[in-house]
Amino acid sequence: MARFQELLQTLVQLRRVIEVGRHQGGLDHVADLVDSFLDTPQMEACVARFRALPGGARLMEERFPPLQPDIEALHQLPAGSLGHGYAQLILSLGYDPEFFRPRPILSDAHWLTQRIATTHDLHHVIGGFGTSPEGESGVLAITACQTGFPAYVALLHAAQLSRFRLEPQRYAMLSAAISHGTAIGFEASPLAAVRWEEGWERSIEDWRHELGIQRPADGRPYGAVGGAISS
Repeated sequence: MARFQELLQTLVQLRRVIEVGRHQGGLDHVADLVDSFLDTPQMEACVARFRALPGGARLMEERFPPLQPDIEALHQLPAGSLGHGYAQLILSLGYDPEFFRPRPILSDAHWLTQRIATTHDLHHVIGGFGTSPEGESGVLAITACQTGFPAYVALLHAAQLSRFRLEPQRYAMLSAAISHGTAIGFEASPLAAVRWEEGWERSIEDWRHELGIQRPADGRPYGAVGGAISS
């Protein structure tokens, strides 16, 4: 029965991945995929990895709140600061700053899922990745590398297979972006365990120096500056 249940769960997750691709990364479909991993051995392993990160266990036990930024206030911070850069990204994309799916914090897995979901766009800013499909994959690779977050691992594999099969001429750039994000994941402090809210006014460069991000993606074809800003 357990094996049958695992098979059903895998089929549901596969369908969720297909729906994400069919709707070009629609946020609701991404959230459905993320939620499909909540009660799984993969998410259990992810929680264990997060707890083992420096500061991870304390952040989780405190139930440090999901990101709920005041975008207008952050936009008033000096140019070059983390808060201004994050607000600029959200405003330029026309995002509702409260677009995150609300989730009850019933377990460590629920808390970590919400924390990762709400801080994802901050990783674009700190890593220098744009929001093209390649840039998105680069950012997902950081979190997948550092925590093994199941939905992001699934999305990366699906993106590689889809691009290789359907758009092989663009596969090299996707591979480069994923490799770049993975390299940042190995060299930098774990981004998922950072208390960003305590340093909105600090410069992006200062944050990068502290976290050990020596090669941000700014200026690359998939980067936020001089590259593809959106799909």
